[in-house]
Amino acid sequence: MARPETDRQFTMTEKTLIKNISIVNEGQITVADLFIENGLIHSIGQLIDHKNVKIVDGTGKYLFPGIIDGQVHFREPGLTHKGDLYTESKAAIAGGVTSFIDMPNTLPNVLTIDILNEKYQIASKKSLANFGFLLGVNGDNLDEINTVLNKI
Repeated sequence: MARPETDRQFTMTEKTLIKNISIVNEGQITVADLFIENGLIHSIGQLIDHKNVKIVDGTGKYLFPGIIDGQVHFREPGLTHKGDLYTESKAAIAGGVTSFIDMPNTLPNVLTIDILNEKYQIASKKSLANFGFLLGVNGDNLDEINTVLNKI
């Protein structure tokens, strides 16, 4: 998925080894070392110090998996004076949210496949996080809902 390049914070080129960090995953806490290269997790385990690597003591610190927020109201299209997919996804990431599902209460409401596709197009250019969108239901769009259900 394309991300806006103007505000990416993952341009780190240094290598970092975080020693003895508590990794929380699937209900377990494991103390391990975490090697980060170019801003991304490269490996996890009992790692040996590398040359030209920044060493960080992770003792007492915790690493959690990204959070999925299943109900957000990012207000795009139509209500961008309150926030848009870029600003709200940026705030979400700052709080550890890596994926979100946006509600259909925008202007216009997301009641048609065309509007749903428009939101996906906007998000593919503006969102900094993974995304999904809900198609709203009312008494007037049952044909749209049936079209979607027949594709599943």
